[in-house]
Amino acid sequence: MQTTLYGTASHVAIRGLKNLEAILDKAVANAEARKIDMAVLLNSRLAPDMFPLIRQVQIACDFAKGPMARLSGTENPKFEDTETTVPELKARIAKTLEFVRSIPEASFAGGEDRDIEIRAGDLVIQSKGLPYLLHMAQPNFYFHLSMVYAILRHNGVDVGKRDFIGQA
Repeated sequence: MQTTLYGTASHVAIRGLKNLEAILDKAVANAEARKIDMAVLLNSRLAPDMFPLIRQVQIACDFAKGPMARLSGTENPKFEDTETTVPELKARIAKTLEFVRSIPEASFAGGEDRDIEIRAGDLVIQSKGLPYLLHMAQPNFYFHLSMVYAILRHNGVDVGKRDFIGQA
């Protein structure tokens, strides 16, 4: 099997988002069993200066769809960050998965060398496609997925490494 930019970007995004859905389902079941308001978990964070779980899910979705858009030369859809419940977060994940799956592999032709520019406030990040995917997009995607996992684990939700990695 040959590794491709498209396969790397799309398969990582799809697998990670599906695992994220399953982890959120476990969190809901755990909260119900323990009679904990799910809003408490959704607004939990590991440290006072970190984003809460809700924002971690939103950013993970952004780092799944962003590379697909940028590397294919497709417009990156803007999702409003208004989710406050698990069903709303799962709808965002579903919308992200739909977008990721909608990008044709052929649109990634030349994506490795495509000029990528990202603006974050007054910061401008410039990169070629492959380094962007491998050194910025995917590490950020995994970071935010890890934070969801860590926040839930810290709050007593029974999730483990297999939940994070998922099925092969």
